[in-house]
Amino acid sequence: MEMDAQNPPVGAAADWTISQDWTAYGAADHAMWDRLFERQAAMLEGRVVPEFLQGLDILRMDRPGIPEFAALNERLRAATGWEVIAVPGLVPDRVFFDHLANRRFPAGRFIRTPEQEDYLQEPDIFHDVFGHVPLLANPVFADYMQAYGRGGLRADGMGAIAKLARLYWYTVEFGLIQTDAGLRLYGAGIVSSNAESHFALEDPSPNRIGFDLRRIMRTRYRIDDFQQSYFVIDSFEQLLEQTTQTDFAPLYADLVALPDYDTDTIAPEDRVLTRGTQAYARQKEEEPL
Repeated sequence: MEMDAQNPPVGAAADWTISQDWTAYGAADHAMWDRLFERQAAMLEGRVVPEFLQGLDILRMDRPGIPEFAALNERLRAATGWEVIAVPGLVPDRVFFDHLANRRFPAGRFIRTPEQEDYLQEPDIFHDVFGHVPLLANPVFADYMQAYGRGGLRADGMGAIAKLARLYWYTVEFGLIQTDAGLRLYGAGIVSSNAESHFALEDPSPNRIGFDLRRIMRTRYRIDDFQQSYFVIDSFEQLLEQTTQTDFAPLYADLVALPDYDTDTIAPEDRVLTRGTQAYARQKEEEPL
């Protein structure tokens, strides 16, 4: 069921925000955060883009326990003018875009249970805050996120949200970046997942394809498992420039007449960094129900 932006749930403000209610977290909640943080931070050394680790330092996110948004926001506002706001879960597209356009990042306040430690379907505070917020301390990436929010508001009026959502998915959530030291992670969906961090960077199964705006917006994605293709940017500056210097209206018009690519497709025009074996996806398809 599509959410109505004009009717937030009980207890939420008109813009769908709620109090983080930090004092409601118990010892088990803080212990879960600390366990996830320690595991991911150790694993990401040498795998994640340096700007992510710099963001952790700037925001002092290595302190024990779930971060309190009020304190976190003091440091984040000083760095780039962004702030984290608590929301009750997923929010309507237009609400989400409006927050991004105004340098507000919506984050869920609940944290996963031990049974969900390695996978959960709806983003929790660890995914949203550990995965997304460190890069919001980087000025270039922070500008990209705001530009994406503004673009989302325009796409909403053009009926093109589904196409633009693919750009968010393949950059903000599951993006890879080429650095002088080699391929690195930056997408929040990867950096907050221990298993996918290894898979996206090191497994021979997925395709790794050079970033191309039109190509990405023609490509379906997986919401239920690891991605079959990852797109690789050359820099955050490239990502920002491509987004702010492109007139999306004629691009959306062109895409209407173009077929979508499947998640595992290698297109003739692709700049292929890795032609994946797709062994992982085939194995999953062959597993008995």
